[in-house]
Amino acid sequence: MPTRILPAVGDADAVRSVTTLLSQLPDAEPVVPVTDSTQLVDTLARLAAESIDELPEVVVVHERIGPVPALELIREVALRFPAVGVILVTSDASPGLFQAAMDYGARGLVALPLSYEELATRVQAVAQWSSGVRRHLGAGSDVFTGVGGTVVTVSGAKGGVGVTLTAIQLALAAQASGRSTALVDLDLQSGDVASFLDVQFRRSVVDLATITDISPRVLADAVFRHDTGLTLLLAPGEGERGEDVTDRAARHIVGALRSRYEVVVVDTGAQLVGAGAAAVETADTALLVTTPDVVSVRGAKRTVRMWDRLQIRKAEETTVVVNRHTRGTEIQPPLIRKITGTAVAATVIPANFKELQSVVDAGRVHELENRSAVKQALWTLAGELGLAKAPEGAQKPGRLRGDRLRGDRQRGDRGAVSLRRRKDGGG
Repeated sequence: MPTRILPAVGDADAVRSVTTLLSQLPDAEPVVPVTDSTQLVDTLARLAAESIDELPEVVVVHERIGPVPALELIREVALRFPAVGVILVTSDASPGLFQAAMDYGARGLVALPLSYEELATRVQAVAQWSSGVRRHLGAGSDVFTGVGGTVVTVSGAKGGVGVTLTAIQLALAAQASGRSTALVDLDLQSGDVASFLDVQFRRSVVDLATITDISPRVLADAVFRHDTGLTLLLAPGEGERGEDVTDRAARHIVGALRSRYEVVVVDTGAQLVGAGAAAVETADTALLVTTPDVVSVRGAKRTVRMWDRLQIRKAEETTVVVNRHTRGTEIQPPLIRKITGTAVAATVIPANFKELQSVVDAGRVHELENRSAVKQALWTLAGELGLAKAPEGAQKPGRLRGDRLRGDRQRGDRGAVSLRRRKDGGG
């Protein structure tokens, strides 16, 4: 069977050089080249929507592709289309770039000027790898074969603001809407997803940390299928083992889950580590949970600034979720939006621990009653994010509309005065 090779080359001269050599390779079937990053992703998405078998086995990315830089483009292709092997063509064949290309998801690197022997060897190896991945994917009956699932990360402005409860209920809402859903606990040293869902487990995310090519069978061995239908990938029971999950490993793991599930919800906790940062960086939606108090809002501001400094995520690409909200608090969502520079979810989560206490203490938050105001708000938030439909009969609690929004803005202004009167404390 011929190997389909899709060149992604922006320079006209380079296009001719690459396609000429590719056409000479044995059993090669070069397809029409794409000339920019947008065209490449769109082409792969269109083919994947038909069938995984329609995708080319190999994509050759030239270093001068644009407008998205080559390494960033390779990362996107590797995450969204994990059965496609990517080769980077570059004039810089240094060990540093080779390692960076592998970290971003490339399967090989070929140096310029192109050599027939080197190109042939690399294409053959990558094509064999791609075929092996497709055989594994074809063996799984529950494989999601779309263009890639939606990844949502849930992080905390500080500890104790309700990250895990939020992540669990968003995942449950997505699953209840008929979407295959995985919930990942990347709060590696103090993750509580297992405790909240009354799960006894042996395997965890650490078991995937050293595996470069995560096949469906390997993934199935590491996850836990909950009674609710959720697929769980849990944090290790021994927190010190979390150090084994590097940022590179996290990218591979999230990418493998994205290829098999329509929704992937990742609990990253409140402490920034490499694995959580990688998940936030690659997520379609990054949520930052805060409570409407001075300490938490300052924490949210620090987190957003840190993500920006480390080039993990820009403030305008982050959505803050306000938990334990009351109408009488001085700090309202408009003020939080102003302080953090982020978007703020229109749905706020009401403060009502009394209705949560019994299920939290029992470790069975999945049994929270449908009439619970907290559950209704969180499931409405899932609908706002496009993960699920709001529960029937819900009155969309916490939506900021009309006169109420104007009142919240007025209280937010009073909260701003209160914050200015206090010392910043480095926030």
